[in-house]
Amino acid sequence: MKTLGLIGGTSWYSTLEYYKLINEMVAEELGSQTNPELIIYSINIEIMRSQDWDRINEKYLEVSKKLEAAGAEGILICANTPHKVYNFVQPKISIPILHIARSTGRAAEDQSLTTLGLLGNRPTMTLGYIPEILKNEYGIETLIPDNEGSINKSHYFVSKELTRGQFTEKAREFYREQIDKLRSRGAEGIILGCTELPILLADEQSDIPLLPTTDLHARMAADFILGTGVWE
Repeated sequence: MKTLGLIGGTSWYSTLEYYKLINEMVAEELGSQTNPELIIYSINIEIMRSQDWDRINEKYLEVSKKLEAAGAEGILICANTPHKVYNFVQPKISIPILHIARSTGRAAEDQSLTTLGLLGNRPTMTLGYIPEILKNEYGIETLIPDNEGSINKSHYFVSKELTRGQFTEKAREFYREQIDKLRSRGAEGIILGCTELPILLADEQSDIPLLPTTDLHARMAADFILGTGVWE
């Protein structure tokens, strides 16, 4: 098995879910008597709240180099938003970063989905680094909420509640409404583009496919560890 470095802490609630899922997925293949070698570096989420991307880039580069030096053969960034650092960090290290958008794109391809709604915080929805990969590598169009109020409200729920471990019925109702609105605009599936959203909506039944990025990214990680599937 390959050794994987995880950059977590954004938030630690979803980092726990990543750790659990990766171990479970590896155990499904190899049995419960073994488990993967994982190196976890948990950063302080306050650096993400600063939105100082020069500082964030340098922090993720520093951590990635530490994980590589510690023996990691690949890196998993355990959240959607920090993937904005990918183009800055990846050329400066010699091990691969397993990109969350590629795990989402493959899942959409498998279901023949060509237009996806994207829900998450403001950077994930508006800065383009997730939709760009989906469009350029998979031909998938991405829709986000079409008014500033909904974008602001989604950002509020992610940054002020979900990443702080608060999962409320008010937030669930908001995201149910957003899923319906995106579907009415042509979305064939919905990217749960905050790694806490699958926790919030864990028991939801929907007549439109929901793409839980945490689960999909964890599967990519397990494939990398086991040397199976496609992870690049």
